[in-house]
Amino acid sequence: MWKPNDPIMKKTAFLFLIFLLTNTFFAQNHPFWDDVQAIKKYDQMYQVPKHPILFVGSSSIRKWEGLQVAFGNLNVINRGIGGAVTNDITYYLNDIVFPYEPRQIVIYVGENDLPNESATTDTILNRTVKLYKLIRAKLPTVPIAYIAMKPSPSRDKYQSKAKECNFLIKAFLSKEKNTVFIDIFSPMIKDGKSRPELFVEDMLHMNAKGYGIWEETVRPHLIKP
Repeated sequence: MWKPNDPIMKKTAFLFLIFLLTNTFFAQNHPFWDDVQAIKKYDQMYQVPKHPILFVGSSSIRKWEGLQVAFGNLNVINRGIGGAVTNDITYYLNDIVFPYEPRQIVIYVGENDLPNESATTDTILNRTVKLYKLIRAKLPTVPIAYIAMKPSPSRDKYQSKAKECNFLIKAFLSKEKNTVFIDIFSPMIKDGKSRPELFVEDMLHMNAKGYGIWEETVRPHLIKP
């Protein structure tokens, strides 16, 4: 029986409190914590569609302003986080993926991993595999569509790295069930070079023409309600 003045119990309670405070501190200091909390508040204010097609990933998803217009009849939601790397999406799976019980998940992430010199193509592959397997552990049969890394002009020097990552990730996903790799890289290349006319001024984020290619390429892979 617990005794109020039991020193062992007091110490245990104190250590548990420290554990909770420490976990909270590190969680709040993880990149994009505020962005994720904003998403959760939004979900409290507005009704989220049941079993949507969930688009998740980095800024190319977040900035896809025409997503609802393009695929609105398919019951889609956008939960992209600008600047996210692969490990960030993995970290926030319990916040921006699993709560929605999606009927399909469309992922675009990995391009922001490329500039990190310590992140080799194998590193990025392994991060992607980890993300995929954690999703599969919770959602074993939900279809997953992975959008290839795009050839952004501002990151031309990483183009070969992006191509190799796409090749490795496609090879891995080709062996998995209910999974598709969507190649948007090829139509965004001309004569082996990136196409600046598909991008806004920063040459990293796409304009309407760029998203038009995505819309046309992604649409055939989306599942109807």
